[in-house]
Amino acid sequence: MASHAAALLAISLLVLWTSPAQGGANDAEDCCLSVALHPIPGNIVRAFRYLHIQDGCRVPAVVFTTKRGRKLCAPPDQPWVDRIIRRLQKKAAKNKRHSS
Repeated sequence: MASHAAALLAISLLVLWTSPAQGGANDAEDCCLSVALHPIPGNIVRAFRYLHIQDGCRVPAVVFTTKRGRKLCAPPDQPWVDRIIRRLQKKAAKNKRHSS
């Protein structure tokens, strides 16, 4: 029960507000204002995308989309972020092989 409550607390702390990119591109993209400092449980993530400074964002980030559709901002230089991305890429490659 305590671990479930801790996970819910961590997830709720990780849901960060986003705002449109300022300047740069005409097609404003959502940017992260900050990133999560604590690991996101990999089993709740279904997709990811990168946000770069050169895209007009002030904070570089990886945006994870959860199975419930929430967007969570994470720092791209953390090992736990790399592990989640590798797992998602491996799963996508496996699904692609099975659908061919």
